[in-house]
Amino acid sequence: MKRSVLIAMVLCFCFEFLSAQDKPAFKLFRKEGKPIEYQKMIAELAKADVVLFGEMHDNSINHWLELQVAKDLYAINPKLTLGFEMFEADNQLILDEYLTGVIEERHLLSEAKVWDNYKNDYKPLIEFCKTQKLNAIATNVPRRYANLVYRKGIDALNTLPDEALKHIAPLLIEIDLELPGYKNMISSMGGHGGPGSGENMARSQAVKDATMAYFIIQNLTEGIFIHYHGAYHSQNFEGIYHYLKKENPNLRIVTIHPVSQDVVDKLSDENKNTADFIIAIPTDMTKTY
Repeated sequence: MKRSVLIAMVLCFCFEFLSAQDKPAFKLFRKEGKPIEYQKMIAELAKADVVLFGEMHDNSINHWLELQVAKDLYAINPKLTLGFEMFEADNQLILDEYLTGVIEERHLLSEAKVWDNYKNDYKPLIEFCKTQKLNAIATNVPRRYANLVYRKGIDALNTLPDEALKHIAPLLIEIDLELPGYKNMISSMGGHGGPGSGENMARSQAVKDATMAYFIIQNLTEGIFIHYHGAYHSQNFEGIYHYLKKENPNLRIVTIHPVSQDVVDKLSDENKNTADFIIAIPTDMTKTY
């Protein structure tokens, strides 16, 4: 009897030791901080019209999960569309030409305004679209127009020709600078109006959010639309989420938000309620650039 108790104690110690040595690359949580298994999250994402997948642009685990989620949702519902902040709306034709084989990758890289980390971080998603013959949507406002708002204010968009306006959410874009995200941006820049002001920076951000939401709405199908963007654009159910709900309150939207923590076994209080699902990633995780 004593021997069996001793064995049980040793096994318990070994289990505890091994658990302590476990070093997960990430951990998933619900918004209130309750852990959730990956497959359960996928099952819930599969019920959505839109999945807003925020990212830390240089995070390797974040990008790997983006691809895994796309593959697993495609297995459930092949009517999948992927949308990208990383491609500007005026490059949609170039992106379509690459996906359909009209042009080669070298043309995509030279003629579209691809991000410097494209090959490491976004090429796998684009190649997935190409292989599975899925639509990839360039949703972001051309950066020159976002910069125009930052330099001259929102009214400067009214000076653009009709051809340019095709790549921006329809005017007038309603901007609520009292939303916490925009308000914090203004505060961090010291407020005040005028060129290069915090208000204009927030307005520029809002134009991006509104435009991405607009092109998501324009490209919805019976399937699931996954949109990839910097975490700030949907954090705390603001940004793109705000404009999607404003346009269609009945949309089923699920948000995913990454956070960086020294320890990922428990979600920090300040990271709770930032999204429906939160990815806790170790602070020292390998960066892609």
